Amino acid sequence: MAAVHSSPISPGPSVGPPGASPAGCPGPTISGHNDVTGGANANGNSHTTTAAAAAAPAAISPLPLTATPPAAAPNPMSGGAAATGTGVPETSLNAASSHATPGGTTMGAHFGSGLFAKPLKVDDFVRIRTLGTGTFARVCLVRRREPRTEDEARQVFALKVLRKAAVVKLKQIDHVRHERRILEDVSGYPFITHLRASFADPDFLYLLLDYVPGGELFSYLRKFRRFDEPTAQFYAAEIVLVLEYLHEQQDGVAYRDLKPENLLLDDRGHVKLVDFGFAKRLGRDGADGALETYTLCGTPEYIAPEVIQNMGHTTAVDWWALGILIYEFLTGYPPFWHQNPLEIYRQILEKPVVFPQDPVVAPAAQDLIRQLCTVDRSRRLGNLSGGAARVKAHPFFAGIDWDALYARRDQGPIVPPVRYVGDTQCFDVYPETDAEAEPYTAEMAHQYDKFFANF
Repeated sequence: MAAVHSSPISPGPSVGPPGASPAGCPGPTISGHNDVTGGANANGNSHTTTAAAAAAPAAISPLPLTATPPAAAPNPMSGGAAATGTGVPETSLNAASSHATPGGTTMGAHFGSGLFAKPLKVDDFVRIRTLGTGTFARVCLVRRREPRTEDEARQVFALKVLRKAAVVKLKQIDHVRHERRILEDVSGYPFITHLRASFADPDFLYLLLDYVPGGELFSYLRKFRRFDEPTAQFYAAEIVLVLEYLHEQQDGVAYRDLKPENLLLDDRGHVKLVDFGFAKRLGRDGADGALETYTLCGTPEYIAPEVIQNMGHTTAVDWWALGILIYEFLTGYPPFWHQNPLEIYRQILEKPVVFPQDPVVAPAAQDLIRQLCTVDRSRRLGNLSGGAARVKAHPFFAGIDWDALYARRDQGPIVPPVRYVGDTQCFDVYPETDAEAEPYTAEMAHQYDKFFANF
């Protein structure tokens, strides 16, 4: 989860049953695509997210954790993207407050599936291991501390923990508030991570999400170097459904950070869009479509020209990013790339999309990418009259049964090697401790806690 920003919580032991493979997803099943090749992604490491307000990473101070004995060996995986089950060693998740006793409320007794009947606090969970880190948050696999039923004892979740001090320092308050609100509104959509609850204590903000065990789509792209056309077509089609939903059924939500690191795979090989930290509901003016916003945010390789030019941007930026994403699926690298982000921006503004001779990109795919990566957004596919329906009708998606795809009737082309519920082998290993960080002081709380009310 590359755009997951870094935060607190300290060490935890490794996970998995005795004899489990180390993290790093050893061998996904590729269904019917034998020509997918192996190798590393041409870019090396994951793309780096940028924002006008977010500069240097925030160091995080460790939290005291109390080790608990390993649980019993796990039952075999019983299916489903929402992770349920334990069978792994774990650590306690105690948030030490700098100025008050930890507490917090959930939005959640009524929310989601009614999983929680009382306000939540961090001590209600024990941590199993870290799944991802970033600038001001950490995502951890957790389970309930005191399950009331056998089903509850099997449930695991992804807990995103955001340090208030870093959120304030990096001017990310609005982004965090947008993320929580939009996740609540879209929860339950089949291709978006499901928010179960949110709560806060004096130092941290928490988002409790369904665990998606298959890892980042980026990991598979890096492993296979590129995807064959049926694989690229399948995952691009699922993303089209997500963008159609966000843009046309959620009052013009612009996601603004589409990239393979923000797409997880569930245990059946379907995508789940995660990390809504840059998402924003723009609304619609009824005449010209979505309203504009001006914040420079996103990932350099995927940023649309109008964002770079600070001309104001709309949901059209997501269709540009989809074109870049499909290009990367098929070739293994984005069309615009350089070590220096400013050079990437220059290329985006001045250079056309050029396709390599090897691998060969089919004419229909080239045409779709060019129409999505049109500099003039008024002529960009997806932003034209008809919206996402025009994208779905493109020849590249010929043969896609959109109703069957939405219903997720079949497995995806890449089936992660998830062995049991709570398996984490498809995620990289991250340090469980952080460096010392600026505390969230009483002064800061007095000035900023009003923005975190009812989180």
